[in-house]
Amino acid sequence: MHIDPLEKKWIQISLGMVSLFMGIIMIDALFHGVNAPSNVETIDSRKIHLSEEFAEENLGVQVAENGDITVRMVAGRYAFFPKHITLPAETRVTFRWVSMDVLHGVHMPMTNMSTMIVPGYVSQIESSFPRPGEYPMLCNEYCGLGHDHMWSKALVIEKEEWQATRAKQAAVLNTTATADEESNNE
Repeated sequence: MHIDPLEKKWIQISLGMVSLFMGIIMIDALFHGVNAPSNVETIDSRKIHLSEEFAEENLGVQVAENGDITVRMVAGRYAFFPKHITLPAETRVTFRWVSMDVLHGVHMPMTNMSTMIVPGYVSQIESSFPRPGEYPMLCNEYCGLGHDHMWSKALVIEKEEWQATRAKQAAVLNTTATADEESNNE
């Protein structure tokens, strides 16, 4: 079988391009942590409000005992819930998203956060904010006529200010709990 020299060159160029792209994908996967989503959790979109994790009182920013920060949010026509959250700068934050109706997307300009929110699944993404400021969360998947009004905001403050605010909140909760115990003992 005879292959024309020009065809050989194009085959070599094509194989070289495929090898280059495969190499870039491997480098990103191994050294930069760029991978396909692996957190595949399902949820019944019709019963989100009844789920313990995404019940209304559990939405927003939550800090675990070990200091991990998790933000739980719900996307629905035509809003993200809650509308405003406050986060510390220079800290890894885990976002967990669910959709109550149709396909949505969320993008935060000037960060690495951009994901699709598929009905029936929990979308999880980790991000951090290098500097304080106000970061908008925008829907980047067309979801209907009110799509352009679908947004939320994250206020990012200095880590020290965040810790001081958390300490004040804890002191208020302890004072309230102590007052409740005293009233129950009487």
